[in-house]
Amino acid sequence: MSLRIRIRGPSGQSTATFDEGATVETLKKQISELTSLPAFDIKCGYPPKPLDLSGYEPAKLLSELDVKLNGEQLLVTRAEDSESTKAPDVVNAQRANDASGTSNKATAPTSETSQPSSSQRAPATPLSLTRKANKEMSDPPEIFIPDVGGTLLLRIMPDDNSCLFRAISSAVISDIDAVTELRSIVAETIQADPETYNKAVLDNKDPDKYCRWIRSQDSWGGQVELVILSQHFGVEICSIDVQTLRADRYNEGAEKRCFVVYSGIHYDTIALSLPGMAPEDDVKQFESPIKDEILPKAIELCKKLQEKHYYTDTSGFRLRCNDCGAMLVGERGATEHAASTGHYNFGEAT
Repeated sequence: MSLRIRIRGPSGQSTATFDEGATVETLKKQISELTSLPAFDIKCGYPPKPLDLSGYEPAKLLSELDVKLNGEQLLVTRAEDSESTKAPDVVNAQRANDASGTSNKATAPTSETSQPSSSQRAPATPLSLTRKANKEMSDPPEIFIPDVGGTLLLRIMPDDNSCLFRAISSAVISDIDAVTELRSIVAETIQADPETYNKAVLDNKDPDKYCRWIRSQDSWGGQVELVILSQHFGVEICSIDVQTLRADRYNEGAEKRCFVVYSGIHYDTIALSLPGMAPEDDVKQFESPIKDEILPKAIELCKKLQEKHYYTDTSGFRLRCNDCGAMLVGERGATEHAASTGHYNFGEAT
């Protein structure tokens, strides 16, 4: 079984894949290669906590570590800068990503396709990416839940750079178009607490610049936004990664829980449809005890989405530049192309 680890360094985010024989030494070499840092400090998890690889034997298998790294984002900083740039134990700035990244993404969780490679500066304009059509999704999967008499299904968000904000606004305030409001909430929260949301956790952006950036309709949201919005609305947001089936819970322990689905470069919402009810009357927030019954069903639904390949592997997918027609591979290829040509509009190649 392979491991996918998102590595966010001072120059941006990359996704590394390791086979089952990968060791601690393998990971250290890969981090150094991707970040161009000979010495570095690492934080991982949520909230971010120090990960000291020197405490393990170099030949120790990654699969045998007491820290589970598959699907995780590692926040890497220069060793000599660790005291001034280390992230607070409040937010894991990926995006995830995924995540980043994109992690953010999940890591993206985050603005996954906007992250520069270790050899390029970040483009001044966020990348725009259009997903290719998925013919299998002409018949979207559903999960019927007899105990509640309803059907769990995916409510698909528009393919624009605001899909995360639309998914969350759909789930927490039943308004898919409240994008500007949610972006403003994020910016105002960061401006009010620049010590917590410092440069180290904001995609290496100055807080003021990040606030201006996230207000743009072209900027993607990720883990920073998931943390802030879950706390602002007092709801637990459970984000499920289709490719890995990993479930990350933000503002865990809140009375109500909603679900979003992360598919590499896109977010959607999971809803419970009841008989005879219109889509606008879907149930999207769940309280105890039903919220704990819905969680495994939501993962089961994402498993069906995985089988239909409803996700994008951002490290190896093929892209076409819509400006010049160049064919590229992965988010790194798109970012390098954008940095060298000024082209920012991409589509996923068929």
